Amino acid sequence: MSVQSYQKIAERAENPRDMEYRLFGQVTRALMEVAASNPVDPQKQVDILDWNRRIWSVLANACSDSENRLPDTLRAQIISLSLWVSRHTTAVILKEEAIEPLIEINRIIMQGLAAQAEAL
Repeated sequence: MSVQSYQKIAERAENPRDMEYRLFGQVTRALMEVAASNPVDPQKQVDILDWNRRIWSVLANACSDSENRLPDTLRAQIISLSLWVSRHTTAVILKEEAIEPLIEINRIIMQGLAAQAEAL
């Protein structure tokens, strides 16, 4: 079995929480690489920031679905964070804000996902 075949099978077998953790890990690592790069490649930075913003947008859309089983308060908090991420991302692109708060918020979400997985 090839590595790619194994990865596809593993991805299908992941539970949603593990998949979210893995996705946040990938985008957060990419954000960290951009933050550490000197000089920053502007197009790469915009692409990675947009990737992060799209992830948050998908989460917000999922939380706005009336059939979402998360508690209403948590859903509202995720939507609020998504809006903040979108605004802050624009400010980073415009060089008005630093990228590090986006990294930090992703890390906090990853910690929460990991804690929930351990509790199961």
